[in-house]
Amino acid sequence: GWAGEGPGASGKNRYVCHAAARLEMGSLWEEFNRLGTEMIVTKAGRRMFPTFQVKLSGLDPLADYVLLMDFIPLDDKRYRYAFHSSSWLAAGRAEPAAPGRVHFHPDSPAKGAQWMRQIVSFDKLKLTNNLLDDNGHIILNSMHRYQPRFHVIFVDPRRDSERFAHQNFKSFSFPETQFMAVTAYQNHRITQLKIASNPFAKGFRDGDPEP
Repeated sequence: GWAGEGPGASGKNRYVCHAAARLEMGSLWEEFNRLGTEMIVTKAGRRMFPTFQVKLSGLDPLADYVLLMDFIPLDDKRYRYAFHSSSWLAAGRAEPAAPGRVHFHPDSPAKGAQWMRQIVSFDKLKLTNNLLDDNGHIILNSMHRYQPRFHVIFVDPRRDSERFAHQNFKSFSFPETQFMAVTAYQNHRITQLKIASNPFAKGFRDGDPEP
């Protein structure tokens, strides 16, 4: 269950070359992925569920690291949901990419020992479809598919550290975390699974209409 980086892991320095990340709640992500995960984007910003969480190993306990995430389009298509076949269909070319943003984990920077001590949770991260968002949320186009990426960056104390930037980070992608950005859930089975497995959806289970 531990993911290393794909091609390009060589040439990294000793502070990141052994870094490994294990996706938490992997079986839940797999369950969503089998149905075709959807994540809500709103003007105000909406948190992801499942939450992106990882367990880290292989960091230098005494070195400082910054952790961040970004989201890359999986293809150059827009999609629509076909209810009669319960499937996503390509519906033309993608809209121009939204401004590329990264989300820094709010505890960054911190020692490797701190990052490895507990599960790292990106529960503050929010997704928006507001191109003019000024809250620092991740901007995505609705009805487009995305792959979250997770990056571990060694804080290099050398004065000319930018020369070594390419050696100082390691990136991780978990295919089971891919999702379609939507403004409302399209697949009713996704809605049911979210309500069943999200502790914050208790109101829906109880028939209480609170958001």
